[in-house]
Amino acid sequence: MTGEETTLARDTGKRVLEIEARAVQDLIGRLDDRFDRAVELIDDCPGRIVVTGMGKSGLIGQKIAATFSSTGRPANFMHPAEAIHGDLGMLTKDDILLALSNSGETGEIVRLLELVRRIGARIVAFSGSADSTLARHADVHLDVGVREEACNLDLVPTASTTATLAMGDALAVACYERRGFSAQDFARFHPGGRLGRKLQRVEQLMHHDAGLPACGEEEEMSRAVARMDAGGLGVVCLTDGTGRLTGVLTDGDLRRRLLATNEPLNGAAREAMSADPLTVREDALAVDALKLMEERKITSLPVVDADHRLVGLIHIHDLWRTELF
Repeated sequence: MTGEETTLARDTGKRVLEIEARAVQDLIGRLDDRFDRAVELIDDCPGRIVVTGMGKSGLIGQKIAATFSSTGRPANFMHPAEAIHGDLGMLTKDDILLALSNSGETGEIVRLLELVRRIGARIVAFSGSADSTLARHADVHLDVGVREEACNLDLVPTASTTATLAMGDALAVACYERRGFSAQDFARFHPGGRLGRKLQRVEQLMHHDAGLPACGEEEEMSRAVARMDAGGLGVVCLTDGTGRLTGVLTDGDLRRRLLATNEPLNGAAREAMSADPLTVREDALAVDALKLMEERKITSLPVVDADHRLVGLIHIHDLWRTELF
């Protein structure tokens, strides 16, 4: 590309982004009681969210349906043309139809409206016109109209699809926040990939049962050290008679004991332990455990239950191997 062509392309890109950013910004002032009503309808719906849209709106609809599903709200995409040839069977009276059409007059969408009313499902509509057929027949209409499309012909769906997607995201997030959807809930629906690893819980990665280096605090030092060595983690967890964690014995504790006495392996393990160590709960996110260890410059955390009983040990190397970042 010549210098002039590069400048032209860059200017076009900036113009497109400015127009689309303005389209999303304009939506903020339109959020009123209709948005609240849409959130209530979706959140209180006993069935599924069925999203429909034709063409580019359909592609945006598929993403909106995926967002609802990934945040714990069952949703499906229904192609409007296929709906009148059998797919309408996926819709029941307990469901909500989320219908997307920039004009609000898309033939395939309008044709569905009477059929959906007969089924008894509620309708939430996204369109750019409050006077459109779709808007008039919906239980709730959300205005996603834009001043202009981002293309120089003002024809190609660009700003309008961006606005529709943004409104869908706003609706999905408002719905899941209303019902208290948590990071732990999110993790259940994203077990794979980088996101799944970031949402793993400590209990999924910790050493436990036979792999947990632990012994009673009254155990002889020599036996405690042997248990530490067998565990290969540079630490042994110490408990009282009820299984509650009382301390940890680390390589560092052993070095300090060696400098302090000529008989470092004599006595009980509790005499050399670090009491009241930092701990983590088994349902904590692994990424939070990693941050804590890096901030405090330690390599392991005992894992305890609500009664402070020892249930496991998480080591920083286990977390690094999961590629949490």
